[in-house]
Amino acid sequence: MHDYQATADWAAARDAADPLRTFRDEFLIPPHRDRQDQSHEGVYFCGNSLGLQPRAVRDAVTAELDYWGELGVEGHFKGRLPWMDYHENLRDDLASLLGAEADEVVAMNTLGVNLHLMMVSFYRPTDARPTILIEAGAFPTDRYAVESQIRFHGFDPASCLIELEADEPNGILSTAAIERALAEHGSRIALVMLPGVQYRTGQAFDLKTITALAHRHGCTVGFDLAHAVGNLPLQLHDSGADFAIWCSYKYLNGGPGAVGGAFIHQRHARGDLPRFAGWWGHDKATRFQMGPQFDPTPGAEGWQLSNPPILALAPLRISLEMFRRAGMPALREKSLQLTGYLEWLVRSELADLLEVVTPTDPQRRGAQLSIRVIAGRAAGRALFDHLVAHGIIGDWREPDVIRISPTPLYNRFADCLAFADAVRAWDRTRR
Repeated sequence: MHDYQATADWAAARDAADPLRTFRDEFLIPPHRDRQDQSHEGVYFCGNSLGLQPRAVRDAVTAELDYWGELGVEGHFKGRLPWMDYHENLRDDLASLLGAEADEVVAMNTLGVNLHLMMVSFYRPTDARPTILIEAGAFPTDRYAVESQIRFHGFDPASCLIELEADEPNGILSTAAIERALAEHGSRIALVMLPGVQYRTGQAFDLKTITALAHRHGCTVGFDLAHAVGNLPLQLHDSGADFAIWCSYKYLNGGPGAVGGAFIHQRHARGDLPRFAGWWGHDKATRFQMGPQFDPTPGAEGWQLSNPPILALAPLRISLEMFRRAGMPALREKSLQLTGYLEWLVRSELADLLEVVTPTDPQRRGAQLSIRVIAGRAAGRALFDHLVAHGIIGDWREPDVIRISPTPLYNRFADCLAFADAVRAWDRTRR
């Protein structure tokens, strides 16, 4: 049972008792200037779109710039973290966060690039099995990628792309609906490609159950974890998924356009799957022999194409170290508390104004609550603009959703209360 109260004293007491409270001090919180031109800390609920900058990032990037200036090419072999193996310094923390083995993950490229690279290996359509299953309303990156891959292989998306419609209120897609689709179309489906968390609704999917259902029908399974990594506890290895891809600029705080990542299950580590090969994916022991025959590094690193961008990996390394120190179980526990409090505020204090689109079951969601203004899109957009003007930053997703994501590394109970207070203030201006 909870003891939520919509008071500043209650929120302050909960924040003071938060065992993760000091992590907030390790981030730069964007300021807000009020109407009197006074600067205050803003309220930032947009970690689901772009995570905040850890304070330690500046020194980490500067250190690599200094090594470049002092060492030139020798920086590949000298310095505190030589560039030749730099990406390996992220591997263990990334694997721990994803519930994967170390050789199953790699930080490389960006999400869209990695999705295409994974489909080169894992979407192998035939005349009998040419189809891809995605959710209706998938994020455009996924939708564009799968359609273009279908066309690239000479098939027609009109008949070879299944977009599964939601069967529960507010755009929620049940596991039962996925199971029914597989029962009906499974023999024709080459790839099931679903999100870990759906970007618009905030719904979290059961990766292990979906994988087992799809594998039963002979389908390959991949997941887009853009909104799940750093948000939910993941057990990718145990899920059995064939692959997954993600970006690192949301909950992982890797910076705008940050290096993304890929997971390839261990059972494919030494397989003969086709792939687009690159020099950096060649076995490290013989890479510099410059031979003509590609000999891939076992595991996910064998899918690398080019040497890693050190200046872009440095921020992600810093953030992953923070996740290691905080621990995902503790972050998830705080996330449940923050999101539960925000939901309670909406339902108990703002029920005549707002509705929550995201599932009420905490196991079916992460940090994000997708919120709709009951009065309609125009009122929703007006509220969103009011929030921004008063230093409360969420984001807007068409047609009518405001996404508010209390991120446990740096958000507080006081932030959730500030959101509710701002909504009430907006409502008073309408009367």
